[in-house]
Amino acid sequence: MLTITQALYDQIVAHAREDHPDEACGVVAGPVGEGRPERFVPMLNAARSPTFYEFDSQDLLKLYREMDDRDEEPVVIYHSHTATEAYPSRTDITYANEPGAHYVLVSTADTDGAGDFQFRSFRILEGEVTEEEVKVVEAY
Repeated sequence: MLTITQALYDQIVAHAREDHPDEACGVVAGPVGEGRPERFVPMLNAARSPTFYEFDSQDLLKLYREMDDRDEEPVVIYHSHTATEAYPSRTDITYANEPGAHYVLVSTADTDGAGDFQFRSFRILEGEVTEEEVKVVEAY
């Protein structure tokens, strides 16, 4: 289960809406080994595409150095889908290389009649996708 604060949840959704119609992407870092998302890090979608996201390699290197210096790890890796449901695509699954991370997808399209966005979390290990519950809390 992903437990995330309302503030972080809102920041991820806001980023997805701001970058629409392109896919948004980013990371929420947290203390190593604790599995607690704390620091919101919106990233630039270097692909600037409505159907694909790619972290800028320089930005990603800078982020991993920062996380290393702060004893952090990527707890949440998120991106948006602009025209499809919030479910990992084959490309998303192929590029999922952080086995401990929660992969959050936000859809900015109303694909299920439930509203203008979906917020879902998945674990992706060796190509296998498992959806997990998302628990939104005021604070940890």
